[in-house]
Amino acid sequence: MNKIQSLLRVVITLIVLAFAIVLGDRLWNHYIHAPWTRDGRVQADVINVSADVSGQVIEVAVKDNQLVHKGDLLFRVDPERYRIALAQAEALLQSRHVDLQQKQRSAERRSKVDDLIVSNEVREVADSQSLSAGALYQEANQQVAAAKLNLARTEIRATVDGYVTNLRAHQGDYAQVGKPQLAIVDKDSFWVYGYFEETKIPTLHENDPVQITLMSGTQTLSGHIESISRAIADRDNTTTPELLANVNPTFSWVRLAQRIPVRIHIDKLPDNVLLSAGMTCTVIVKPQAVAAQNKTDKKT
Repeated sequence: MNKIQSLLRVVITLIVLAFAIVLGDRLWNHYIHAPWTRDGRVQADVINVSADVSGQVIEVAVKDNQLVHKGDLLFRVDPERYRIALAQAEALLQSRHVDLQQKQRSAERRSKVDDLIVSNEVREVADSQSLSAGALYQEANQQVAAAKLNLARTEIRATVDGYVTNLRAHQGDYAQVGKPQLAIVDKDSFWVYGYFEETKIPTLHENDPVQITLMSGTQTLSGHIESISRAIADRDNTTTPELLANVNPTFSWVRLAQRIPVRIHIDKLPDNVLLSAGMTCTVIVKPQAVAAQNKTDKKT
């Protein structure tokens, strides 16, 4: 009986030891060699919106964090001076048109008169004046087009579907050309940057399937590798004003693996998942060979 109990203890010990070895090997491969990272960040295209014409803001049609659609009015600049500029340009165009017609008629009359009455020089002068009047008319026409464009751009509209953020425009403010008044986060542009250790980069390939778990843990998203960055900043490779290499005189014997940005496309975003640029997430890559093997196993 004692021999049986002793043998049973040995067997149980060996089973537990084997289980611990297998589990330890899998954990080691998962945490050390498997392509995954907790250092993932949600990113999105952010469009800075500024006025193309300067003037006082007379209306702000949106609120911070509001969803807007392409073409929606964001804010309006006082259009009065631009209406006046358009009226002036149209009056100048009319004047140039009348002058052009008069010069053309004059040149046409001189072209029909006999050479004994009107010399070639007079004809050339009349033709030159007609051509010059035509050029001035075209210039005035372009001034009208520019005035219409400036008037139209007193209304600043959304260029994409997205969310208003960092709203700085308020009624009564003075909008300057090129100075951002708000930003729009393109709601259809969210992606993830996973920062992988350089030792794991050889295992990554474009179109590899990816699982994305937000820190909120609400739901696991699916995606795939879109591209891998080809460069990161080297803090030890700076240059002096003389363009000489600035070599660090010390070297740490503990070398940490650099982290390379990997762009990940989100295949489908469920309606109940709220994404905000800057969120952190865990990214787990399933190389295509492994994914194909898993599909085969499921079929069998």
